[in-house]
Amino acid sequence: MSEAANPTCVAIVVAAGRGTRAGGPLPKQYQAIAGEPVLRRTLRLFAAHPRITAVLVVIHSDDSVRFADTARDLPKILAPAFGGATRQASVRAGLEALAAAGGTSPDLVLVHDAARPYTSPDLIARAVEAAGRADAAIPVLAVTDTVKRVDADGIVVETLDRAALRTVQTPQAFRFAALRAAHAAAAAAGVETLTDDAAVMEWAGHGVATFEGESTNVKLTTPEDMTRAAGASFADLADVRTGTGFDVHAFGPGDHVMLGGVAVPHSAGLVGHSDADVGLHALTDAILGALCDGDIGAHFPPSDPQWKGASSDRFLAHAVEKVTARGGRIAHLDLTLICEAPKVGPHRDAIRVAISHITGVPLARVSVKATTTEKLGFTGRREGIAAMASATIRLPFADEAEG
Repeated sequence: MSEAANPTCVAIVVAAGRGTRAGGPLPKQYQAIAGEPVLRRTLRLFAAHPRITAVLVVIHSDDSVRFADTARDLPKILAPAFGGATRQASVRAGLEALAAAGGTSPDLVLVHDAARPYTSPDLIARAVEAAGRADAAIPVLAVTDTVKRVDADGIVVETLDRAALRTVQTPQAFRFAALRAAHAAAAAAGVETLTDDAAVMEWAGHGVATFEGESTNVKLTTPEDMTRAAGASFADLADVRTGTGFDVHAFGPGDHVMLGGVAVPHSAGLVGHSDADVGLHALTDAILGALCDGDIGAHFPPSDPQWKGASSDRFLAHAVEKVTARGGRIAHLDLTLICEAPKVGPHRDAIRVAISHITGVPLARVSVKATTTEKLGFTGRREGIAAMASATIRLPFADEAEG
């Protein structure tokens, strides 16, 4: 291993399985928990960790498009490798992809299950430290229940000494060269049924050290696991907030108006520094208000020429990213458009779809309504359009003394 004070460490995330025991229409790693795919939550954790140099994901060959969407915009993510028929083959494919990538191979490698999205940054740090001291190290938990060994008929034949037993988790940590050599040797010998990388290293004659795991670092396997995880995620997001937004733009020359991300034909356009989409502006302010993070003008000053004519979906996406960066999610969006013309009703569904696409909020949680002011005021005189919006978001509770 390199003697560098800060060894390079790549995380291999194994995501090639089909996860059929979890049920559902998608492999479990792509199913959403609290609005976010399990795999994306796992990748965010490793990509954000300062001890991780890069992240390589081993995927099924059928999942290329799905993976690209799941990993979109995350840092440190390498081009994926395609897995094999077994977990052992998939990890070997990831190791060989790293070796073939050019440049210097990493000093250390962590191998992690995609379906363990609740690993903590502290556990990752412990794994890196442990790999710096041994060829192989794995996180374990002491067994607290009495364990029996039974025969084929389910009859107890032995009570095991639980003091010497441990359950094993991931990320498992290794010196890269040692793990790659062990996998190559096992493949050459036709040994293909080892269930984790520690077993590969044991087979190759290496000692495997242990370090403390975490009870919350569970692997999602069954439908019940997915349900419990969803409940736990919502419990973690107990800070429920509502923000409101309001925007107005006057009519000017043009042949269409932008409303909620949709170009609606009209005898006039809307005047504004950007594309003057009153709906998306109001929604952006609603989300920023729920975050107590200023308003759209503070983030995108109209005096800044770079925003002249800009598409307002960029503003709304920015507000959504602010929620995500705080570990939160958007629970509901409600937009009301106020105008005499154009008629919003024929475009309502398209606007809902556009907002859902921009924000990632499920369509069933996006509401769009329209009303008039009964020909009163500037909207009644057909001088412009107004919009008001509300956004409900859920965040983890933070220190009330912050900010």
